[in-house]
Amino acid sequence: MNSKLHEPGGPRLRVGYGRAGTIAGVSAVLCATSLMAIPSASAAVPTFPDNLVVFPDRDFITIEGYQDRVGQTALVEVTRKGAGVIGSAQGVVTAGDVAFEINHPGGYCWGAGTGLNVTPDIQPGDVVSIKFNGADAGATTVQDAYVTEHSSLSGTTLTVRGHAGAGVNPAQMEQRIVEPALKDTSVGRRDIRAVPGELTAADGYSSSLVFGNDGTFTATYEFNDAATAGIAAAASGERAMAWEVEDADANRQGLTIAEFGELGGPGMGGCPNGPLQSGPVGPTDVKVAKVNGDVKVNWTPAQAIPGTPAITGYRVTAVGRTVTGHEQSEAGVRISDPRASSTTIKGLPSGEDYDVYVVSVSAAGETFPAVPFIAETDTTQPTVTASPGGGTFSTAQKLTLTANEQGCDIFYTVDGSDPIGSGGVAAEGATLYKDPVPVTDSGKFTFAAIDPSGNVSDKGSVEFIITNDPVPDAPAFTGAPVAGKGNATVSWSAPNPGAEGLTISGYTVQAFTEEGVAFGTGQKVAGDVTSLVYEGLAGDTQYRFTVRATNINGDGPESPMSDPVTVQGETVANAGPDQNVNRGTTATTVTLDGTGSTTAGATYQWRQVLASPTDPDAVTLAGSTTLQPTFSLPVYKYPMTNKPLTFELTVTAGGGAKTDVVSVTPVPDRVTAGQAQWKSRDFRVTGTSSAVGGTISIRVGGPGGTVIGTAPVTAAVAPETGGVFTLRLRDGNAPATNPGTIWVESTLGGTAGPITVVNK
Repeated sequence: MNSKLHEPGGPRLRVGYGRAGTIAGVSAVLCATSLMAIPSASAAVPTFPDNLVVFPDRDFITIEGYQDRVGQTALVEVTRKGAGVIGSAQGVVTAGDVAFEINHPGGYCWGAGTGLNVTPDIQPGDVVSIKFNGADAGATTVQDAYVTEHSSLSGTTLTVRGHAGAGVNPAQMEQRIVEPALKDTSVGRRDIRAVPGELTAADGYSSSLVFGNDGTFTATYEFNDAATAGIAAAASGERAMAWEVEDADANRQGLTIAEFGELGGPGMGGCPNGPLQSGPVGPTDVKVAKVNGDVKVNWTPAQAIPGTPAITGYRVTAVGRTVTGHEQSEAGVRISDPRASSTTIKGLPSGEDYDVYVVSVSAAGETFPAVPFIAETDTTQPTVTASPGGGTFSTAQKLTLTANEQGCDIFYTVDGSDPIGSGGVAAEGATLYKDPVPVTDSGKFTFAAIDPSGNVSDKGSVEFIITNDPVPDAPAFTGAPVAGKGNATVSWSAPNPGAEGLTISGYTVQAFTEEGVAFGTGQKVAGDVTSLVYEGLAGDTQYRFTVRATNINGDGPESPMSDPVTVQGETVANAGPDQNVNRGTTATTVTLDGTGSTTAGATYQWRQVLASPTDPDAVTLAGSTTLQPTFSLPVYKYPMTNKPLTFELTVTAGGGAKTDVVSVTPVPDRVTAGQAQWKSRDFRVTGTSSAVGGTISIRVGGPGGTVIGTAPVTAAVAPETGGVFTLRLRDGNAPATNPGTIWVESTLGGTAGPITVVNK
């Protein structure tokens, strides 16, 4: 785990490099397994050194790493099962271990760049994700572990109790208390921690962490002296920290830090309120009209921001513009139906002009500020359209009636009579249109609309003949469309033809633009063909498709839309497939493949996309103006990383240019240090590697620190597999004092650390 965590009033502390027992840092820790009964993220947990750190009690997020994205804008979203996105913000990645933060001083507010202006109340089971340009770049699920009560002290024994939800892996849990004053006690550091198991001795105290069968945990601390116990008991914010996963190199990823007693909501001035403190959004498309002496108001019902209290209704108020003795007349109604979309305020004095206010109401209050709307006199007739416009059909249809003015009431009849009676009101027997009308039998519909001002549309009618003859079922696509130059190939499976003895006579495929608008007329194939090269499409444009089958009785229903596909234009850039390349004991030659690009009259230019001018992973491309350039993947040496290398191909042809990118991911060996021991004039480190042939360097002072020795990786003795190494320094070659912690670095790319060196 690579988190640098923020302590209130204190410095950032590194948490969790290496395995349990060698973790430095803050708080209480939980790592859940894949069996956890909470929603899983659609994207994978970030890989080291990238990470997402969630502080649910403070609704605060830290984004760590992502140094290959410096200067790029990231979208962070909090998603809740059944509610959707409940919080979001955009932030620009900056250089350093902490890329950016949300809802913490110096960082971004929730809603920045997204308009979802609410601080989410982050809860266990929520998923926090990060995206760049719409592509997933990592996600973590908020873990279900937290302290439930303040620590209690009895003599020199301190007890902390908490909750660990189903699926929590006890072997990956710790509980911690952070108090800077502990550095000046026998503890000698600013935090104490309890790890699973019985009492285990540490400097100045012993601790244990045990779990009950009822989803609880108890952390117990036995201090060597009462004064130190009192300092720990006076600390606040007892923590539970939960890592979602641990990778093969013991890096813990996806971290939840639950802090007892911390308050949620805005973490800094100017940030939006939390969901329980946020007034509801107002209704939209408000229309206000004078109708005789009344004011008729129509609107589109509001949709509550996910995570905020539900909208329970509306308040509509008409305020007279005439001021008499510092007073204005006011009249209005309170509506308790959240689905309401209209009301009429009656009994208003004639000759007065009004400003009308429409606000939503929820448990958090009302929309603020309310926006005034001016009542106007409308004399324009509305119009109504019908879809489908009548005709003969083999199967039942649904009739949709649409008025051109918001707030119109549409009425229809099925006996041919006029739906609007004298006085411009609905006739007796007319039905108010609310939703598409099922048309299961032959018949005629007559319809008209009344707008909010009482204007009546012309009467319209449509007639249907429903034969109820069996038609084919909807086909199903058998895969994603395949892009070609100006075309796309779609394939589907043959559906049920409708009934025994019937056959499918043909298929019709329809293309749709990204906006869902039909592109041209559908293209047809015979009934024994289940694929089509859909020609005449615009290059560099995204499309989806539907297909429907036809038999002797008519057309069946359309299939669901296909996956999207972007059609190739005249110029095609194809940088080839992504690659994973094993690091070797010597530089490894890698070939990029742009042979899927345009070849006639084209020129090519490859470049490596670097995080900065001093990117340690920069390589030199040979043949950068050819379709298949090469580069040497170097032998690993800090500060190189194992992050994917990104290469961009630009193809220029016929006056146009296109680009495509490909990633090459170095695959390192996995190294561990099983033993690190020191005594005077004798220093020894042993460990393993997943590969044979590399050279191990032992460093002190950090990943880029001083190398104090190297050792080859040789084959393990059967039946073990992989490699092993031993570094032993004696006499004058051994460190004069215990180095404390070391880092292991392999020429094949693997790293591990910090590793605690113990005294023999």
